[in-house]
This record gives sequence, C-alpha cells and structure tokens, in this order.
Amino acid sequence: MDKQDELLKESEMLARYMSGYQHELPPNISKISETSEDAREELLQQCEDIWKQMEECQSQLALAGTEILPESDVQLYLLMMQIRALSAEHEQWQKRTPEIISSNQDVLLAAGKEELENVDREMEMVLSSVQAKNKKLRKDLDKEQNWLDDQQQLIDALTSRQEELKNELGAFSEKRAFGELKAKLVKVNNYKEELLTALGDFLEDHFPLPEESSNPSKKKKIQSGKNTVGLITLHEILEVLINKILTTPHDPYVTIEAHFWPPYIEMILRYGIAQRHPEDPNRIRLEAFHR
Repeated sequence: MDKQDELLKESEMLARYMSGYQHELPPNISKISETSEDAREELLQQCEDIWKQMEECQSQLALAGTEILPESDVQLYLLMMQIRALSAEHEQWQKRTPEIISSNQDVLLAAGKEELENVDREMEMVLSSVQAKNKKLRKDLDKEQNWLDDQQQLIDALTSRQEELKNELGAFSEKRAFGELKAKLVKVNNYKEELLTALGDFLEDHFPLPEESSNPSKKKKIQSGKNTVGLITLHEILEVLINKILTTPHDPYVTIEAHFWPPYIEMILRYGIAQRHPEDPNRIRLEAFHR
C-alpha cells in the first residue's frame, strides 16, 4: 500500500507539472510563419558541402584497400584494431568544438521550433501515459482499501468473539462445575423418588396383598423359627430385585422366599419383568432394563 501511495503521489506531481508546462509551450510553428527561402537555400548548401566531404572520405577509404588479416590470432587482431579506431574517434571528439548548425537566425529559429514541437509531442505522450497509470493506480488503491476494510471488520469480529470466550472461560470454574453436577444429581434423585413413589402407589392400588381369611387357621403365614413371616407386596418384591441387581450386578439372583406370593412371581416371570436362574428354578433375577 505504501509503494502504491508513493507512485500515485509522483504521478500526480508529474501531471501537475505537465499541465503547467503545457501553457508555457510556444504555439505551433505553422501558425507563425514559414521559413524564408534564403534560409532554406543556405541550409541545403551546407548539406551539399557536408555530403561532398563524406564522398571524399569514402574515396580515400576505397583507395586504401583492404588490409590482410594475420593467419593467427585473428580475433585478437580485430579487437586491437577496434580499440585503435575507438581511441582515434575519442581524440577527434576531444579536439572538436561544438558547431552551430547555421549562423542564419531564421534557420536556428525554425530548428528550435521543430525541436520544441517534438518535445511537446513526447511530453504529451508521457502525460497521457502517466494519467492512464494514475487512473489504474487509483483503481488498485480503491480495491486494496476495500480489502483492507473487510479484513479490519473480520479482525474486529474475531477480537470481539475472543473477548467473549475469555469472559466465559474466566467465569467457568471448578467450583461452579461441581455445583452444577451436584444440582443435576439432586434433580435426578428427586425424579427417581417421584418415579418410585408413583410406582408404589400404582402397585398398591392395583396389586394389593391377598385378603386374609377371617379364620385364623386359614391365614397364609409361614413359621420361620420363632418369627412369623407374612406375605409382602409386589412393590416390596420389585424393590428386593432392584436392590439386588444394583448392589451385586455380578450375582443379581434372589432366592424365592416363602413370603413371596407365588401368583406375583409367576406374573413377573410371564411378562418378562424377571427371569429364572438357568440351573436353579428357586432363584430369580430382575431383567436388566438399564443396560
């Protein structure tokens, strides 16, 4: 971007200079006057004299003939001759003084005006080229500026997002994470208690204990030592099976006790809630629904 700015400034300065120089150029030579006939004749005469001198030099060179080159070291000989020729030409230029084309003022004025016209055309071409280059640089500058603005917007958005992530990361701590996990665990335990309570109420309403007979001799009781063990509800049977599979998953089977009412055992076996031990039919386990 800095290099383009420098080129743009230089082109603008050159354009301003050329526009100022354009007003100072002399008018077209064809609009002033034509070269006088005497000046034209004088210039042609000088050209004729110079042409005659060139013909004399050419004839002298032709009379000198060609020089025979040595058989050995031809390239070295040619280089030496070239050095001599250049040295002689250098001496001639050193001795020569600048000559005026002509002493005629009309000839000098016409030549000067022609030279100014040539310079004017060349400077106009340079100005046109500089203006075209300046226009291209302006387009490139606008394009680069738009790209820079887009990149700056992207940087601002990324910086803002980075600050947000830093704030979120700073607010997040181990204590906060532990508190969130603890709250989730409490919520899960409460939900578990609600489910168990709802299950107990459902089982108590729809699967009560068998009604005991009014005759004490017909009551379903099993003597175990000195203690009398009565039948337990389906809810209690399921709790025993659930606790067994959760506490000892390697040995989830429970022995069918006397206080397990047989119709309830047959029902949970028939509906796939529990299953018997493959080798001991007196032991059952809860189906592993949690897996």
